[in-house]
Amino acid sequence: MSCPACFQGVERTDAKPTGRQLKIHGLDCYVASPSEDQPAKGIIVIVPDAFGWELVNNRLLADEYARQGNFEVFLPDFMDGRACPLWVLDELDSVTQDHSLTGWLTKPYHTAWAVFGFSPFIWRNRLAICMLRVASFVAALRRDSSTASLPVGVAGFCWGAQHIVRLCWNEPEACQNTEPPFNKLITAAFMAHPSALTIPADVEKVCKPLCIAAGDKDHVISIADVKRAQEVLEKNDIKHKVEVYEGAGHGWSVRIDRQNKRQKEQAEDCERLAVSWFTECFAGVAKDSL
Repeated sequence: MSCPACFQGVERTDAKPTGRQLKIHGLDCYVASPSEDQPAKGIIVIVPDAFGWELVNNRLLADEYARQGNFEVFLPDFMDGRACPLWVLDELDSVTQDHSLTGWLTKPYHTAWAVFGFSPFIWRNRLAICMLRVASFVAALRRDSSTASLPVGVAGFCWGAQHIVRLCWNEPEACQNTEPPFNKLITAAFMAHPSALTIPADVEKVCKPLCIAAGDKDHVISIADVKRAQEVLEKNDIKHKVEVYEGAGHGWSVRIDRQNKRQKEQAEDCERLAVSWFTECFAGVAKDSL
């Protein structure tokens, strides 16, 4: 279940995305590529937070994965044009940050507008609807002759995490009969500040390498749940990595205030964590095992 923290944060204005907007396998998609003289070492598909493929923060993240890891990075519109509107960020900022008398008096107004903004997103982007889009897109990449020879990683943030966890399962409840078989769609997965997960049940089914980045002040997923997830992965002998960031709340890897030095350093460290994780998991992957 999404909560107000899933719709809070800061939109970046300190940089501009350098990738391309294309139509890929039927979906609008932001694509970030390695520099021209570098071949792609693999593919990363980002399943983003509630603000979707058009949020500048998510596009800049795709650029960093491409630059640091020499990956071909796809950020598709899995929400079919129905992402949470960006103005919700401003409304919730007014609710949580303005402590003046005027701010207190106008909280009901801003709260009502925020709920009006994010409620349709929750209904229109239910797991039953979007999981099929995610799995179908990854399956299409695996069938495409231009990308079929490359290992595929998926990175999920907040709303997106519930989808990438299911891509780590052998047999999910939805999206059966994919080609290639579902359990061969991806090589590895990464998620940061996940939401809408049931711990430990969702992690019990994981059979692919999984890296989890969490904040110890994230009330959407507790540290106790993060530890339970880690214990399950260890018990089931699944390749994994868990990193906990001190003082980090929900959305900390994508929607933080870049003027805050510590938050910026944690977000950048999380970028490097994801890149190193996928680099490690992709290394030595035989083409005939893809």
